[in-house]
Amino acid sequence: MKPILLQGHERSITQIKYNREGDLLFTVAKDPIVNVWYSVNGERLGTYMGHTGAVWCVDADWDTKHVLTGSADNSCRLWDCETGKQLALLKTNSAVRTCGFDFGGSIIMFSTDKQMGYQCFVSFFDLRDPSQIDNNEPYMKIPCNDSKITSAVWGPLGECIIAGHESGELNQYSAKSGEVLVNVKEHSRQINDIQLSRDMTMFVTASKDNTAKLFDSTTLEHQKTFRTERPVNSAALSPNYDHVVLGGGQEAMDVTTTSTRIGKFEARFFHLAFEEEFGRVKGHFGLINSVAFHPDGKSYSSGGEDGYVRIHYFDPQYFEFEFEA
Repeated sequence: MKPILLQGHERSITQIKYNREGDLLFTVAKDPIVNVWYSVNGERLGTYMGHTGAVWCVDADWDTKHVLTGSADNSCRLWDCETGKQLALLKTNSAVRTCGFDFGGSIIMFSTDKQMGYQCFVSFFDLRDPSQIDNNEPYMKIPCNDSKITSAVWGPLGECIIAGHESGELNQYSAKSGEVLVNVKEHSRQINDIQLSRDMTMFVTASKDNTAKLFDSTTLEHQKTFRTERPVNSAALSPNYDHVVLGGGQEAMDVTTTSTRIGKFEARFFHLAFEEEFGRVKGHFGLINSVAFHPDGKSYSSGGEDGYVRIHYFDPQYFEFEFEA
């Protein structure tokens, strides 16, 4: 399993995201560059230039027409995927931490950080209404008073968003009324990442409390827990196997003694049902910040603190692997 190495960032990777077909891979980092790559051979297709700060999040809509990015330059930007042209610039009062298109691709949501005296908000814009974009007036803005949102995704059918907080809480906000539909607290520390399964019936969370957990996406009922000895930065579900991949590691500032295997930065594979680890993939220098499965399940990618993205195509043994419980 020789990885394809993507070198397009000067700073650590913050998020990587495949489009729905999986032919493109979008990567963002703590530099202002947004890159898009061909996932089959790792060739760089282009960049989206315009941000002036670290880019925290990226998303592509379902037919890969538009790309959405959120940045620490206090803006969320909409791009034409094919031409790289900036279509909209939404200014905010603080850094944009998470962003996403709903399933139809016509409504976007993004959340902003609680910083510099500003509140954490989730804003919803309807792209079919140009006046919302021009006047920077979202049709709904949900204040989030207690603890800031650190990760958020659209729920099934675009009826709600599922948000993970710094406190470890999970909330489901209605996309119509803005009220909190469900609230659970299964994690004891910050939720770093939320990723849905292919059919959107469940999602996996990655947390600083050294675990990743599986939840039902409508009831937020907790189903499985995957335990490690390190903070988990990202977790992704395989679209066609009962597998989950975890990426993470200890932040350099938290590592007191530096060993040769500094902080153990492998991607770790767990069986979804048995909660057992069955494989590890080494590779990154420094922790892994984001992992993603290719939509066909034949490869996965990871983005690290070292600024590299690695695309790993699985060996035939992976597909023949039978888990013995």
